[in-house]
Amino acid sequence: MRALRFLLQKEFRQMFRDKGFTGRLFIAPAIQLILLPMAANYTIKNINIAIVDHDHSVTSQKLSQKILSSGYFKLADYTDFDSRANKLIESDKADLVLEIPNKFERNLITDNTQKTGIEVNAINGVKASIGFGYLSGIISDFNNDLRATWVQPERTNPLPTISVEPSFWYNPLLTYYIFMVPAILVSLVTGVAGLSAAFNIVKEKEIGTIEQINVTPIKKYEFILGKLIPFLAVGGVVFTVGLLISWILYGILPLGNIAVLYLFLYVFLFAILGFGLLISTYSETQQQANSIMFLFMMVFNMMSGLYTPFDSMPGWAQFVSHLFPISYFIDVMRMVVIKGSGLHDIRIHILCVFLIGLVLNTWAVLNYRKTS
Repeated sequence: MRALRFLLQKEFRQMFRDKGFTGRLFIAPAIQLILLPMAANYTIKNINIAIVDHDHSVTSQKLSQKILSSGYFKLADYTDFDSRANKLIESDKADLVLEIPNKFERNLITDNTQKTGIEVNAINGVKASIGFGYLSGIISDFNNDLRATWVQPERTNPLPTISVEPSFWYNPLLTYYIFMVPAILVSLVTGVAGLSAAFNIVKEKEIGTIEQINVTPIKKYEFILGKLIPFLAVGGVVFTVGLLISWILYGILPLGNIAVLYLFLYVFLFAILGFGLLISTYSETQQQANSIMFLFMMVFNMMSGLYTPFDSMPGWAQFVSHLFPISYFIDVMRMVVIKGSGLHDIRIHILCVFLIGLVLNTWAVLNYRKTS
């Protein structure tokens, strides 16, 4: 253990000699945690809509006003001509076109029914589906208002109706950043810790100090531990800074025990640092290590449930994602921070990540060839 102590002293001294270390540790994660949640906004607003009103009645105008006052839509044009509205869609100046037919109000009064047309620019499928859902809901709500205004209750037989009263648990206001910020913090910790570990052994190779270490009686597992432990501390500091920013800027405080988060953090760091060190043992230059780690980070972010629902992935993708430690940590962060889950609820996550970390670190130790 004496050799390990000297290795740790060397690593910490070398770490703090690096002038860019403070920036990578504090400034870069802080800036990303401030900016990324603003960009990863699932609330779609300012949807451009063109309204083609062939009726120009009081009812059609009320419908138009209700749509525009919802806060989700921006009026691209209010016209009588279908061709004009279609040109707006073709030029990407309108996302939706609502066509109100002629005799709209009269048919509602006389026939109790009337159809409207909705054309959707579906190049952006997510925006199209959400915009159509918003518009359909507004029209349905407007239809209910008309029934309440025009139908006289005392002159008709009451019809059975089903009313729905939603109850949103854990995030009652459906605030997107409560869901996104914990996951983005996991991605930042993964990037900082994983990249730092991936560069470490490679840097020793590039500056030539690896040869000096190789001729010492230091064992391979002591060498890997000497590289692993300092970045466990770095990951803990980055995570703490991220939690403070989440609390100060977004008012997010974990509903669960924060000790549970730190317990899982260090199990996760054990795995992700082992992955970084494994890449470092295979790489010959820092550029090579950076390229490999960047490739895996892209895959991690796309397949971990960070931006897209995990359950919407095909079966093979879900299986592959279960091999990534970041998938478990994102799930745990949302469970503990938003739901208030405890240690019993995440015991399977801890076991899976620990086993993944054990495999990766064992692989890194075996792959590091120490020559004399």
